[in-house]
Amino acid sequence: MSTVRELLVELTGTAEYADQVGDDVDLAASGIDSGDLVRLVLLIEQRLGVEITAEDMEELRTIADYERFVAGRQVAGAAGGA
Repeated sequence: MSTVRELLVELTGTAEYADQVGDDVDLAASGIDSGDLVRLVLLIEQRLGVEITAEDMEELRTIADYERFVAGRQVAGAAGGA
């Protein structure tokens, strides 16, 4: 299970995010409210050390979007710290 998917399950307490919600399904359309999306961003920032701005959040709609964003930022952070 992807890291973002694991965080969604932890955040919502809903197992459907483990395997029933596809990577390309809009999270808001799947029933996650804006408060949960903000909490997801905070969890990602705390646990994964990736900063997500308000502008970034506007582009992040699906689990796949979050995964790509996190992977890109972690790679950029590792390269910048070397």
